[in-house]
Amino acid sequence: MPTKQATAVWEGGLKSGKGSYSAASGTFSGSFAFPNRFEEAGGTSPEELLAAAHAACLSMALSAGLERAGTPATRVEVRAACTIEMVGGGPKVTNMALTVRGRVAGIDQGKFAEAAEAAKNGCPISGALTGNVEFVLDAKLE
Repeated sequence: MPTKQATAVWEGGLKSGKGSYSAASGTFSGSFAFPNRFEEAGGTSPEELLAAAHAACLSMALSAGLERAGTPATRVEVRAACTIEMVGGGPKVTNMALTVRGRVAGIDQGKFAEAAEAAKNGCPISGALTGNVEFVLDAKLE
C-alpha cells in the first residue's frame, strides 16, 4: 500500500503568522492562519482538511460495502463537520459529525443505516480517530 505525503509550513508567531500546505501529488494546496482555525474567519484549517479526508474515506468505504452486498450505490454524499474545542487548557478535536446521503436501489433505510455504520467503523480515517473523537452519524437514503 502506498504512503501519501503532504507538507505544511508555518511562518511567524501563532496569532500573527501564516501557514501553507500542499499535497505531494500536486492536486491541492492552500493557506491557513490562526483566525481560520480558532475564530470564525473564512479560509481553511487543519480541521477542515481532516473533515474532508474523513468524508472522502467514508464515502469510499460505504460505496465498497454496498457493492459487496450486491446493492451498489448510484451516489453517496458525505458531509463531515469537525469540531475543535478547548479541553484541559489546550485545543482538541472533539467531534466529527457525519451526514451521509445515498441513492441505492434495492435497499431500505434500515439496511442503508447499517451499511453506513459499518463503513464508519471500518474506514481508515475513522480508525485513526477512534478513541479520541466522538462520531455522530446521520445516514439516510434519498
